[in-house]
Amino acid sequence: MARPTKTSPPGSARLFADSQASVPAGVHVANIDGASRGNPGPASYGVVLRDPDGKIVLELAKNIGRETNNVAEYFALLAALDYATIHRISSLRIRSDSELLVRQMQGVYKVKSPDLKPLQERAAKLSRQLQYFAIEHVRRELNKDADALANVALDAGGTAKIENRRPATAESKPAAEASTPENPQVKLPRALRARYISGALVINEPLDLPEGTEVVLEVTLPPKF
Repeated sequence: MARPTKTSPPGSARLFADSQASVPAGVHVANIDGASRGNPGPASYGVVLRDPDGKIVLELAKNIGRETNNVAEYFALLAALDYATIHRISSLRIRSDSELLVRQMQGVYKVKSPDLKPLQERAAKLSRQLQYFAIEHVRRELNKDADALANVALDAGGTAKIENRRPATAESKPAAEASTPENPQVKLPRALRARYISGALVINEPLDLPEGTEVVLEVTLPPKF
């Protein structure tokens, strides 16, 4: 299939199988991976999203309970698509080492599994909301970052590791941080707003933390929950 020369209008995103083709300018790239020990068994997924300059803006790992590897792969895809739509990312390329997921999303393989069909339909619906969407199959060694995150979630035994390094935008400004009188460089805890999407908490503002920083999240449920 030939690559379009101009960005398509919203709702007309296309799928591409050309893993060797160059990525158009302005496209975010997400490496995704799902893991299951036992298949079905304890399962998790990982997502690493990079902006058009190659900078990591999101690393997300989530344990999703007892599922198959293929379900976990779709959860990773949905998490990437949900994040893109919420943060108004109009162009997204997905890279996955799951040939089944990629070929099903491209329409090459039929979705026969009743567990996968609703996930594939939702992913296709979300992808059509983007101006540009592509999904490609890559070798496992080229997907090691997402694979490592998925295994981090499995090893964590049900806890999610979430790092959001998305730059501040006009719609998303970091909340003010206070300092102690004794040491103006010491930051006090602050509240962060997040949304629960596809089994994961997605923080709505940048944290601007050093690489490898561990974050403890205290969840306050809405009154009507």
